[in-house]
Amino acid sequence: MNKGKVDCVIGLQMGDEGKGKIVDYLAKKYDVIARFGGGDNAGHTIYKEDQKIVLHLIPSGILNDNILNVIGNGVIINPISFKQEVEMLESFGVDVKSKLVISDKAHIITPLHKSWDAFNESQLGSNKIGSTLKGIGPCYTDKVARKGVRVKDIFKPDFNLLGVKWNNQVGLPFDIPNLKEFFEACNFLKQFRIESTEILLNNLLDEGKKVLAEGAQATGLDIDFGSYPFVTSSVTTTAGVCQGLGVSPKRIGTVFGVIKAYTTRVGNGPFTTELFDEVGEEICKKGNEYGSTTGRKRRCGWLDLDEINYNAMICGIDKFVLTKSDVLDNFSEVKIFSNSQYQNLKGWSGTDTNEFDNFISFIESETNITVGLVSCGTGRNDILEREYIL
Repeated sequence: MNKGKVDCVIGLQMGDEGKGKIVDYLAKKYDVIARFGGGDNAGHTIYKEDQKIVLHLIPSGILNDNILNVIGNGVIINPISFKQEVEMLESFGVDVKSKLVISDKAHIITPLHKSWDAFNESQLGSNKIGSTLKGIGPCYTDKVARKGVRVKDIFKPDFNLLGVKWNNQVGLPFDIPNLKEFFEACNFLKQFRIESTEILLNNLLDEGKKVLAEGAQATGLDIDFGSYPFVTSSVTTTAGVCQGLGVSPKRIGTVFGVIKAYTTRVGNGPFTTELFDEVGEEICKKGNEYGSTTGRKRRCGWLDLDEINYNAMICGIDKFVLTKSDVLDNFSEVKIFSNSQYQNLKGWSGTDTNEFDNFISFIESETNITVGLVSCGTGRNDILEREYIL
């Protein structure tokens, strides 16, 4: 019995495609929004009454009433960041506690993970990965090494003794950080609904509920299929949905691939279409291309359909969602990289033009995938539905 399906929103470039806005927009058509991977290195921007809200851990459906939001087992949680994010949302009048469930199997980012992250990055010199320094890599390392801390562990009577254990470690290349705030945040985390979310999700699916899975980062940063070693430490593809939520591949429904009208990258690593001229600077300025998590300036370049085709193959994309098309408004010419060469297209002014239609048509003809939605502005509902997608 496989009544319900899990639709997925997957980034197909190197992150920052605008997935949060798309999940927020689609959320009204779903019963559950479930985050399946990554940690607070993600930055998903959504809007509440024109007020900008950046989410790092909590799923992007949290602003919608009557929707359950799930943090799955594949996510890693920094309790301090979680507490700050909840308090931020509560300041906007959002009742987080009544709409959020957290997997008891999600792993915990500790202050030591963050310290290790900073130390490891400092040792790489000019070969830096471009880490967000959030402790993501060391936390996933401990998870795979089978010595991590999971959410269920914070309920153990001797959990606070971890602080004693950490403080007794010798030979560390850094000072032990202050642990008081960490343990206070863990106590805050205990107040939330924590359970085996894989059982919850499968039961809801059996009832016919609709689930939308939300990823962090993007396929170009996947630990296996991204530009290794300049990647994140988790599985960011559609396959990560199954592992990060505990659902069968048979449950996967429609897979939405989110692509920007151009390409950006934060940190080091290869970037085929990167621009180093005034055009790149203009795209950066118009698109406000600064990391929502780190504040770092993003590298900008033209849309790369060779990358998109590869990542779409890996993820089994059914529909494209094109974002930030408005950033390229009023360029006299835009370029698309396809089949190892650039194609020059006439620019446009707004989505209701032949030139913009040609841009969309070129993407569709080179990928054999339909562009179902177009984000054409910063507003919450600045979305053009080109066809019925659900």
